[in-house]
Amino acid sequence: MSKNSPPNFYKTNTYSSDKWQERIAQVAYRFNRQYQNQKFELPDEVQEMPIYKEWINGRLSERIVSPFWEIAQPQKNEHCLDIGCGVSFLIYPWRDWQAFFYGQEISNIARDGLNSRGSQLNSKLFKGVELGPSHHLNYPEDQFDLIIATGFSCYFPLEYWQAVLVEVKRVLKPGGHFVFDILNSEQPLAEDWAVLETYLGAEVFLEPVAEWEKTIKAGGAKIVKRQLGELFELYKVRF
Repeated sequence: MSKNSPPNFYKTNTYSSDKWQERIAQVAYRFNRQYQNQKFELPDEVQEMPIYKEWINGRLSERIVSPFWEIAQPQKNEHCLDIGCGVSFLIYPWRDWQAFFYGQEISNIARDGLNSRGSQLNSKLFKGVELGPSHHLNYPEDQFDLIIATGFSCYFPLEYWQAVLVEVKRVLKPGGHFVFDILNSEQPLAEDWAVLETYLGAEVFLEPVAEWEKTIKAGGAKIVKRQLGELFELYKVRF
């Protein structure tokens, strides 16, 4: 295995025949390296891009974060699932919201780190993080009032998101909401960010917003609210 080849955490009996396993492993590998503060070797021309300089000094994340709580703030005693949660429970005010937090992640580093610290912050609200992809949610049907998925849809084609919508609908309570973001390909930062992410190890799909909305509609979801950020556009939908 070359140093740039990701270990495939999803070559298991559950996912061995899943056509998405290689892409999931690639994205997990890219973020595991970041969580472990490993150095990324990028070409000089990429390092000279303004967006790279903002990424390396930590300012980029502040510009492009998707504030899901602005269109769907978790409410007290709601059961909320954060898909691709990263370290969400450590950095967002879940304790102020008094909502029960469940997570699912493809990064084993993020999963392990959050599971080791989450219950120390609040053992009542923190319900643990499962390791698994977003199109196979490790939860029973009709369990959640709110489901969140930000920061990762752009790493997968629209066909994958169709499968995600099916799973989200299964585990969401009737009347519940799903909040997620998409990469808005018309935003000025989009192409440079896609180049940067590709060199960091995870190819980005620049899909038109109109195609995203067709996919949402085909999945049986109705758009309740949207909010455009500097790079990502947030959607709040219900089924």
